[in-house]
Amino acid sequence: MGKRVTVIGGGVIGLASAYALVREGCQVELIEARDSLASATSFANGGQLSYRYVAPLADAGVPWQALGWLLRSDSPLRLRLRLDPAQWRWLAAFVAACRGSVNRRNAAQLLELALHSQAVMARWHEEDHLHGFAWRRNGKLVAFRTQAAFSRACAHRLDPATQQIVAGAELGVLDAALADAPFIGGVYTADEEVADCHRFCQVLAEHLRASGRCEFRLGQAVTGLRHDGRRVTAVELATGQLDVEHLLLCAGHRSPSLALPGLKLPIYPLKGYSLTAPVLAQHRAPQVSVTDYERKIVYARLENQLRVAAMVDIVGFDDAVDPRRLRSMQRLAQATLPEAADYRQAVEWAGMRPATPTGVPILGATAYRNVWVNLGHGALGFTLACGSAQRLAQLINCRE
Repeated sequence: MGKRVTVIGGGVIGLASAYALVREGCQVELIEARDSLASATSFANGGQLSYRYVAPLADAGVPWQALGWLLRSDSPLRLRLRLDPAQWRWLAAFVAACRGSVNRRNAAQLLELALHSQAVMARWHEEDHLHGFAWRRNGKLVAFRTQAAFSRACAHRLDPATQQIVAGAELGVLDAALADAPFIGGVYTADEEVADCHRFCQVLAEHLRASGRCEFRLGQAVTGLRHDGRRVTAVELATGQLDVEHLLLCAGHRSPSLALPGLKLPIYPLKGYSLTAPVLAQHRAPQVSVTDYERKIVYARLENQLRVAAMVDIVGFDDAVDPRRLRSMQRLAQATLPEAADYRQAVEWAGMRPATPTGVPILGATAYRNVWVNLGHGALGFTLACGSAQRLAQLINCRE
C-alpha cells in the first residue's frame, strides 16, 4: 500500500498531481468544491502549451508600460485597486520583481520546468495512451506588428537553433491563413503544442477512476484544516472530517484562505478571458498557434474550434465575465484574423489565474511535515502542470 495523499483542488494542477501520484504508487483522495472537475480556471484557457515562451510578466519597465496600457480602452491589463491588504502586498512584491536580472533568473527557472513538463506530457501521452484532448504539435508563432519589437525579439531569442525568424511573405508560406494578417514578421518554434485543457482534465479523471487508486469527493468545499503542531491531521468538510496522511494544496487562488499558521502563500488572482469560436468549412484559421505580441492575444486552433485568449485583470476575487472586455477582444480578433472563425457564435469565458508576484510557482514541501503545495502557475498552469505534478509526486513518494 502506497502513501495516502489528500489533494485539494480539481483543476489541471490538482488532477495532474493526482495522476502523477497514482503513477508513483500512492493512494489519492481528491477534493473539489464544485460539482464538476476543471470547471473554473482550467475550463477554457488559451490552449497553448507554450514551453519556450515562459518569461514572467514582472520585468524591467513593465510598471511604466502598464501605466500606458491603463489609459487604453482595449488595454491588455486592467487594475482596480481595492481595500485589500493581500492585493497591495502582491502588487508591491510584483513591482520589486520588475528588474531585468530577476526576470532572467525566474525565466530560466520556468524554462527548465516547462521543458521538463513537455517531456512528462509526451511520456504520459505515449506510455499511458492519453488521447482525446485535441493535442497537436503544431508549432507557435510569436507575431509582431512593429519593426522595433520584431528586431528586439530576433536579437534576443533564447534558442536560435529552434526558433526560426519568419518575415514578410514568409508568413503566408508558413501558414496560408497568415498571408493577409497585419504582422511584419515573427519568431516560429516548430515543436510547441496546443491542447484542450478541460478535455485533458477529463481524460486524466477517466484514467484515475480506472486505476482504482483515486477517490473523488466533488461538491465538497474544505472549511478548515485541523493540525497538531507542525502536522495536519484532518480536513474539515461540510459533511464531516476526513483524516489525512499527506496533504497537497492545489486549490489555486483560493488556497490562501486555507492557509495554516505561519504558511504564507503570496498568490493573487489575475482574471483572463477567452472566446471559443467554431471553425466552419469557409473559414481560414491558422494551423500554427499565434501570439499577437503587441496586442497580447493568443490564438490556438483546437480541432474545429478557435480559442482566442487575452487580458489580465487585477480586480480582486470577482470572477464574473465582463462583456466590455470580451467585446474589445472580439473586435481585435476580427480585425486581425477576420476569416479565421465565426466570432458571432463564440462561447465566452472568464477565469482566475492564481499567480505569484514573480511568476514562479510555489512547489514542494512546507514547514508542516505532511503538507505540500503546488500553486501559483498563473497563465502557465496547463504548460507547467505535468512537470510540476511529476516533481511533487517524486518528492512525496521519496520522503520518509
